[in-house]
Amino acid sequence: MHSELIEVRTGGEERVVDLTSRIADHLRSVDAREGLLNVWVPHATAGVAVIETGAGSDTDLLTALRDLLPADDRWTHRHGSRGHGRDHVLPAIVAPSMSVPVIDGALALGTWQSVCLVDTNVDNAVRSVRLSFLPG
Repeated sequence: MHSELIEVRTGGEERVVDLTSRIADHLRSVDAREGLLNVWVPHATAGVAVIETGAGSDTDLLTALRDLLPADDRWTHRHGSRGHGRDHVLPAIVAPSMSVPVIDGALALGTWQSVCLVDTNVDNAVRSVRLSFLPG
């Protein structure tokens, strides 16, 4: 297995960050051909998703998460910024990991799909993402 921990700067704001090009770089660096890529976010307040980016879907996702998980004082988990407890619920909705097939050295994604970090935690401006390629 080939594994690498990458750093992603979110700037301390709610963000959907497209990781697809960084994943492609990782696959090239390990000379990946066929297998599975696991994407893992080792944080209690972030997740990964396959979503279309650039056409507003990333903004729509953040809007939906704000509606579903409001940043208010309803949360039992209370530390950090107002409503931070919702960030600890996020990984139950947007999973902290996924596996994507790699075929002929590339992610087997659909036409408009991208692999993205989803981070609603404004208290952390830097995230880590572990990319692990398991050759087939």
